[in-house]
Formats: sequence, C-alpha cells, structure tokens
Amino acid sequence: MKFPVFTRVALTEDIPEYGLRKGAIGTIVESYPMSPDGENGYSLEGLIDRDTIEVSESRIERIPIVVKSA
Repeated sequence: MKFPVFTRVALTEDIPEYGLRKGAIGTIVESYPMSPDGENGYSLEGLIDRDTIEVSESRIERIPIVVKSA
C-alpha cells in the first residue's frame, strides 16, 4: 500500500463523472488491495458533500507537509 488511511491527497487528473478537477484535495478513508492490473484502490472523502469516491492509486498524489520554523 502506497498511501496510509487518513493521508491527504490531491487528484492528479480530472474525474469528469464526479465533476472533480485535477488538484482537488481529499482524505483517504479506506484502502483496497492491489487489483489484477497491479493498482491499489482508495476511497476518498471531502471531495463530494456527504459521499466518498473510489479511485485508483495512479489518480492521486500525496500532499507535501510543510513545516515552518519560528
């Protein structure tokens, strides 16, 4: 599994069937083991009000965490 549950991720491409654009941010709430084609799947929330969507690993990327020092 590339991404742990509760990781914040961004879409790497548009998902027109949901009206979502590349760069939209969501949170992984469930992961699914590798499919026969070799990709893990994930359920994301925070992209559509009161709903989750399922995406393949290649459609998301981790959002870098920036730590600022005082």
